[in-house]
Amino acid sequence: MIRTKTLTSLFCLVVVLFDGCSGKRGNESAGTKGTIAESAGPRFQVDGAFQKQLSATFEEYLGLKDALVASDSEAARAAATQARSVLTTVDGSILSGAAQNDWNAYRDGMDRALDAIALESDLEKQRALFSDLTEFMYESVKAFGLGGSVAFYEYCPMAFDNEGGYWLSDSETIRNPYFGDKMLTCGTVQEKLQ
Repeated sequence: MIRTKTLTSLFCLVVVLFDGCSGKRGNESAGTKGTIAESAGPRFQVDGAFQKQLSATFEEYLGLKDALVASDSEAARAAATQARSVLTTVDGSILSGAAQNDWNAYRDGMDRALDAIALESDLEKQRALFSDLTEFMYESVKAFGLGGSVAFYEYCPMAFDNEGGYWLSDSETIRNPYFGDKMLTCGTVQEKLQ
């Protein structure tokens, strides 16, 4: 009798987890791309040199995301340190006016998040900080573009106790940094940024 109750409870948990992740958002289902909104392009027209520098920072962000997908807190710390180093090489003086003001705000937010991740050894806290980092990286990519590279803005409704969490990827294939192999493909592509 106890074994049957345990198996029934386990089955119910799996159903709840699967149902929560496969819940629909618009026309999209978990792990699929559905109808992807495409950005109209960057808000600001900026020098290609700046986009190239931002693209290098985005590449480091992806390394950090992959460390979180692998649930490797030490690799995440190292990746955050590397990303912060690359972020310091982005020359915001190339920009002017509103573009420069926006970049300064985004850069400061990314710098704080990366510094905190590099100092944090708790994986779940790193994931929460990565969510903060993602907000600033997303705004940067949306504002300035990556000079020909493409980014995908992805979402998992179950992250952070069902509050939901976003991340960026260079692929439409879902690899969830908030759950790793526990729910690797839980999420949907929300937007394609060019």
